[in-house]
Amino acid sequence: MTVLDSRPELPGESDPAATAEALLASSGVATIGDVGQGRGPGWLDAWLADHAGDVVSWRRHIHAHPELARREYGTTELVTRLLSSAGLRPTVLPGGTGVVCDVGSGPRCVALRADLDALPLTEATGLPFASTVDGVAHACGHDVHTAVLLGAGLALAAADELPGRVRLIFQPAEEVMPGGALDAIDAGVLDGVERIFGLHCDPRLPVGTLGTRLGALTSAADLVELTLTSPGGHTSRPHLTADLVHALGTVITSLPAVLSRRVDPRSGTVLVWGAVHAGEAANAVPQEGTLRGTLRTADHETWTTLEPLVESSVRALLAPTGVGYELNYRRGVPPVVSEQESTVLLRAGVEAALGAEALAGTEQSSGGEDFGWYLEHVPGAFARLGVWSGEGKLRDLHQPTFEADERALLSGIRVMVHTALSSLV
Repeated sequence: MTVLDSRPELPGESDPAATAEALLASSGVATIGDVGQGRGPGWLDAWLADHAGDVVSWRRHIHAHPELARREYGTTELVTRLLSSAGLRPTVLPGGTGVVCDVGSGPRCVALRADLDALPLTEATGLPFASTVDGVAHACGHDVHTAVLLGAGLALAAADELPGRVRLIFQPAEEVMPGGALDAIDAGVLDGVERIFGLHCDPRLPVGTLGTRLGALTSAADLVELTLTSPGGHTSRPHLTADLVHALGTVITSLPAVLSRRVDPRSGTVLVWGAVHAGEAANAVPQEGTLRGTLRTADHETWTTLEPLVESSVRALLAPTGVGYELNYRRGVPPVVSEQESTVLLRAGVEAALGAEALAGTEQSSGGEDFGWYLEHVPGAFARLGVWSGEGKLRDLHQPTFEADERALLSGIRVMVHTALSSLV
């Protein structure tokens, strides 16, 4: 983490308009390193030189005031006010959170996306701008994503002329399934869009680098919830009832094994249980039990076949046990699959913004990301933004100790701007 010398004043959550006004008037908190300085264009260098501290201030305010999915009202207000201050015309999405805004003019349009919501975690970083909201924290870097897109949009607005339109999508509810991307798409954010790009913080990559990958970058992630029922009874007479705990154990051990034999192993499909509960007494067969887990796959075609396969397998496994069951299979998000031409354009944007040495490869993750929903409609590409300072331990995503080197803010802005420009010329 790059430690800055001062902390911006953080107005109270009770008055988001006052918060936005204060941040609009802010002169920034400090100067941070810009690894792409001097690579142009001139208007971008000038904007970053004048507003780097402001970008840090925005990020720190958002970080200190995190909001859960579909409750991002203060963040939405802040984004709207900052964009309006540059003469832009942002529109709040129908759900009341999330913003869409075009920069530039012309028939051609590319989109840049960031996500707004935080996680239900208690922060443990000890930062001076740590979360002020109990049990809620930006432990996945969405505060960085939002500040980067704000900076990119306002920098683009400072250009004398753009070769087309750049649509800024500030999306709510990425952290819940099946994801706020679906709400944004239903609201028409992709209307007229040729292609879309996004970034995600990666604490495994050093600041100043971006990881790209042609093809699948993340995995599909579905939720499997199973509720079993039994008449219950005494453990001395299991033959007179349906042994619910034994049935749970059968599904726990056998369903992953069945799937491993019914699905192509090259697809990277894996079922992992995360929660199981049944009974209290050692000598009583319980009447109800629950089992929850996630089913992930790296292959889009495989993803479309998993739900009926799980349903038929659970039915077959439980048939001999006599227990009743209810299966709740919730499809999550599709894999993020970066399209070839879009990946070429993204890599060109990275190279123009930071130099060829900033390009890094990256592995496919088993994690889910609802950016994949956009790619079901338009081509696009996704990259991992290096946020590791290069010193100390790696602080992983979705952990209370996650930190991001704030120099990544300027790197991300430069990459977003150059990627949009490379896609419109």
